[in-house]
Amino acid sequence: MTDFLIYDAKVAVLIAVFYMFYRLMLSRETFHRVNRVVLLLTAVASFVLPLCVITMHKTVTLEATPMVTVGDVQVETAAETPSAPWQLPLSILFIIGMVLTLCHTLSSVLKVWLLIRKSERHPQPDGTILCVTGNAEVSPFSWMHYIVMNRSDYEEHNAAILAHERGHIRLRHSWDLLLVDLLTALQWFNPAMWMLRQDLRAIHEYEADGAVLSQGINARQYQYLLITKAVSIGGYSIANGISHSTLKNRITMMLHKKSQRTSLLKLLALLPIVSTALALNAETITDYRYEEPQKKIIKKGKKNTTIKTNAVNEIVVVEQTPPVQEKVKPVEMPNPLKVEKQENAFDVVEEMPQFPGGPSALFEFLGKNVRYPEAAYKAGVQGRVIATFVVEKDGSISEAKVVKHMSAELDAEALRVINSMPNWTPGKQNGVAVRVKYTVPITFRLQGNDVNGNKE
Repeated sequence: MTDFLIYDAKVAVLIAVFYMFYRLMLSRETFHRVNRVVLLLTAVASFVLPLCVITMHKTVTLEATPMVTVGDVQVETAAETPSAPWQLPLSILFIIGMVLTLCHTLSSVLKVWLLIRKSERHPQPDGTILCVTGNAEVSPFSWMHYIVMNRSDYEEHNAAILAHERGHIRLRHSWDLLLVDLLTALQWFNPAMWMLRQDLRAIHEYEADGAVLSQGINARQYQYLLITKAVSIGGYSIANGISHSTLKNRITMMLHKKSQRTSLLKLLALLPIVSTALALNAETITDYRYEEPQKKIIKKGKKNTTIKTNAVNEIVVVEQTPPVQEKVKPVEMPNPLKVEKQENAFDVVEEMPQFPGGPSALFEFLGKNVRYPEAAYKAGVQGRVIATFVVEKDGSISEAKVVKHMSAELDAEALRVINSMPNWTPGKQNGVAVRVKYTVPITFRLQGNDVNGNKE
């Protein structure tokens, strides 16, 4: 839930920025269709842009080691990390606000639908349906392809009212309201979202007014009609209707001089806003590359020499000498107290040892079993621990130790997981099982920070 709240906070910032752009650049222009599209697209884009993460890779080359290295395993704080005390009450508060907002929208839809069902319906040739209600307090409004009016308005057959509501239906304004109301439920705490919602409704009225005036209806008579019909529509917030809230602006917009097309160049200001949002949401991933250690192949020959096969590999030829006959030594009785000397582990062999299931299974095992130590998390300690171990002839793990330290807690966690690994398939040299060294780098990283503790 914390990740969602952070995402929703990013959305809130973007909505505020986009709405500020609209208010400063476009709100006074008469490009109503363009303004409507801008408000809708910026509202949707505010929810999409935080999900668009541009990933940049940075490669870091590490010094070569004489041991076989598996890929870097990163352990990040996730659901395992302790949660902050404010997360639960904030989550509950957000859910309550979202549910109440959704309930208000659904209640409005239900009220409109019940009113339409109880009304007397008259289908029209253009596909709209006139719904006549006996409630004299209902002012004309439209929802989807329905036009609702009281019986007095229906008997007047006022062409301006019908043209206004048909304009709402033809331009599909009801779908705009439904979409924005649903988005508002996720941004109920954001004043910019409520102001965007109100301005979108005003644009709907401007477009419907334009549809009326385009039919040659007298502007002064239409403005007088708006004044006489501008009453409450009974709490149907999901519907388009005539109200006092936008009446003054609508009359002003009718008298406003048409904007010049060059004003549309203001839309270019959206490009740096979108670019900045993408740049701030970008991530940098550090890829570690290990220098390949030099491999030597020893062969017998007539004289000592070295042959380089490429930049990192070479063949060492050792002079072959006649075998020396060894003196026969008396047989020694085994001493139970004498400890057998351990063979040296190989760095590279013909058949390398393998974790059961292969490298992917090893990564999965480490990812599931490594846990971020709570003490290190609270202290903000992070970084890369490099540990080595030996795969024995029987596949068991031994001699696990840390060669690059970070902290006592992170070192201990790395060794704990390595020692808990199941037996490997042992490595072989000339068909014989031998001991082989391995090294595993494990990166402990706090969320939102790179290995050095800097914010990404």
